[in-house]
Amino acid sequence: TSREELGNPVYLPARRKLAEHGIRCSGKTACQLQAKDYGAYDLLIGMDQENLYNMRRICGGDPEGKIHLLLDYTARPGSVADPWYTGDFERTWQDVLEGCRALLARLTAQ
Repeated sequence: TSREELGNPVYLPARRKLAEHGIRCSGKTACQLQAKDYGAYDLLIGMDQENLYNMRRICGGDPEGKIHLLLDYTARPGSVADPWYTGDFERTWQDVLEGCRALLARLTAQ
């Protein structure tokens, strides 16, 4: 939701963590959420409260209830650990994995 990383590739330590799990991200670069994305997608998922605040600001609110935290789909709602500050990419991997599994379960149950 910020502009600092626009156009940059995936952060090297994050690429290494993804590679450990067989996930390639070559050619992927950072882009910023845009207001038009609100109408284009059914869900917009953020990692922490600051992201949610910025997402709502960029989108002009959330009248359709599309903006959510990833971990809010789990039994332990809240923010994903930010490895930029913690340096703990394993914890972040576990948070994202748990969140994605819970989100997938919710979507396939509907």
